[in-house]
Amino acid sequence: MYCRANDLRCKDVINVKNGCRIGCVCDFEIDLSSARISALVIYGRWRLFGLLGRGKDIIIRWCDIQLIGEDAILVNFDVPGDRGRRQRRR
Repeated sequence: MYCRANDLRCKDVINVKNGCRIGCVCDFEIDLSSARISALVIYGRWRLFGLLGRGKDIIIRWCDIQLIGEDAILVNFDVPGDRGRRQRRR
């Protein structure tokens, strides 16, 4: 299966370890020597409606990606600072 880098943008990223949604793909890191995507970047969440800026960005290496589907990307990733954080229900 071939897809463009633009097709990966705005897809939900789901952690297979705990089933939580990490966020949406916002940007990429590209290895210029091999012309391949080396990591996905998920921007940090807004703090206090953007008045206090953003949290830290989450960078997921390409080797941590398990599956790329039509609507979501499944990753095997430990989110730093995720312990003790309450999960929102939808």
